[in-house]
Amino acid sequence: MEIISLIVIVLGLCLFEVISSIDNAIVNADVLVTMGKKARKWFLLWGLVFAVFIIRGLLPWIIVWMANPSLGFIGSLTASFSNSPQVQAAVESSSPVLLIGGGVFLIFLFFYWLFLEDKHFGLPGESFFLRQGVWFFAVVSILLAVIVWFALKMNPLMAFGAVVGSTAFFIVHGFRQNAEKAEVQLTHKNNLSDIGKNLYLLVIDATFSIDGVVGAFAFTLAVPLIILGNGIGAWVVRELTVRNVKSIKKYIYLKNGAMYSILFLWIIMIVDSFGFEIPYWISPVITLGAVSYFFWKSHLNLKKVEKIFEDE
Repeated sequence: MEIISLIVIVLGLCLFEVISSIDNAIVNADVLVTMGKKARKWFLLWGLVFAVFIIRGLLPWIIVWMANPSLGFIGSLTASFSNSPQVQAAVESSSPVLLIGGGVFLIFLFFYWLFLEDKHFGLPGESFFLRQGVWFFAVVSILLAVIVWFALKMNPLMAFGAVVGSTAFFIVHGFRQNAEKAEVQLTHKNNLSDIGKNLYLLVIDATFSIDGVVGAFAFTLAVPLIILGNGIGAWVVRELTVRNVKSIKKYIYLKNGAMYSILFLWIIMIVDSFGFEIPYWISPVITLGAVSYFFWKSHLNLKKVEKIFEDE
């Protein structure tokens, strides 16, 4: 792989990790202000180690290993850089299963946000979909049925991978909902020790990291690149948590940028899983375009709000 393509992929992974973890940074900041100084330092140091090396380091490795059990745990990590025809064939044969599973996970994630999650409306039509929230389960169920139908004609394992992707969404979503409820108690009632809050932040970080890791496979199947790009992104999120989270909250459409990136990434993953070749630069360029547009839109909104306050 050429050096330019490596740089483009890593930068794309880093950007996607950062933008998909904005909510995580805000949650972390809200809980950290209720903790003692020593506990905050512990989380910012060891929480970063946990986020980079344990979650974003091991999770993509485990996903590739589960899709390629014959390669072994170590072999799954080095497979993307191996010159062995057997290894390359094993990775190539399993990639449709991995991609379709990740794509279905992102389908459910995007449509949940579109139909059920409160948001700042960044594009026309978003308010309409939010009012039709009852249709979320119908839409994703029909999409899953269609994907499984076509996958069965190609490879039954692809159909199973699609079902696993939907299952993973509901498992992660359940943990995330409980974590959001716990956040309210932590930030308002403040009835948990600093140790408990640190453990809570580690759990919520794990649930938020899954979006970034799954989406990373739309950029590359190379686990070392995913670890590098997501690791850098996780570090940037920690810096935002400490320094600029108040400013980030003012950019109200950044979450929209993350979700529309996910919209295009799940399309790329599903299409790729059915054998269509997707150039390596498509995912990074689409992510950059979506994030840039909603960052610009957020900036215009911020200027508008500031002007209103100045006029008053």
